Amino acid sequence: MSAAIILGAGDGLGGALAERFAAGGHHAVLVRRDLAKAEAMAAEILRQGGVASGRDADVRDPDAMAELFRAVEADIGPVEVCIYNAGANTKKPLLETSPKLFRQVWELASFGGFLAAKESAAVMSKRGRGTLIFTSATSGIYGRTGFAAFASAKFALRGLAQAAAREFGPLGVHVAHVIIDCGIRTEAIRKRYAARDIDMDALDEDALARPESIAEQYWMLAGQPRDAWTHELDLRPFAEPW
Repeated sequence: MSAAIILGAGDGLGGALAERFAAGGHHAVLVRRDLAKAEAMAAEILRQGGVASGRDADVRDPDAMAELFRAVEADIGPVEVCIYNAGANTKKPLLETSPKLFRQVWELASFGGFLAAKESAAVMSKRGRGTLIFTSATSGIYGRTGFAAFASAKFALRGLAQAAAREFGPLGVHVAHVIIDCGIRTEAIRKRYAARDIDMDALDEDALARPESIAEQYWMLAGQPRDAWTHELDLRPFAEPW
């Protein structure tokens, strides 16, 4: 069975991505640093009739990433899909951003993406097929106030995605960059809205993107024929200003 590795399989979009690719016939490999949570999410997918397993790995660690791909290829099957979905969203004024924080955000949002590209393309290019998708955000195209660290890292990720697409496309590897230019209907967003005295449930049902709706677009990208590949896709609800 082919494997779909979800790097950054959190409770929102990451989990939805794992569910969608498992439903599509892949063995979904949910990767996060909290192994217990990864395994719990995998168990839920198994209850739904899919195939999944949890793994713990630090996406910023070259050795950990190399071992992850080696183990998946040996124990599960060929890696057909890799999604780099690690989050690093940080909002802080530039003058209050420490060098340590800036580096941490870059490592998670950008350097980890480099490691994902390196490891996935190494196995995919040998077979002449595979899909690598990077999750980005509004800060991947706009450097807004308070997002110096996050925007810098996401800009770098976008450049990485373009370079990887040009290098690995001719080898049969589809590289895509998805810009999620909106909020996602998750518990984390609910808490942020509540802190601003906004009731998320009072908003229009489609005013925020649902994780499963976004996951469907990733599934579409992974299934595109080689003569009509999309590299960059931007997603937002109908009500989102842009």
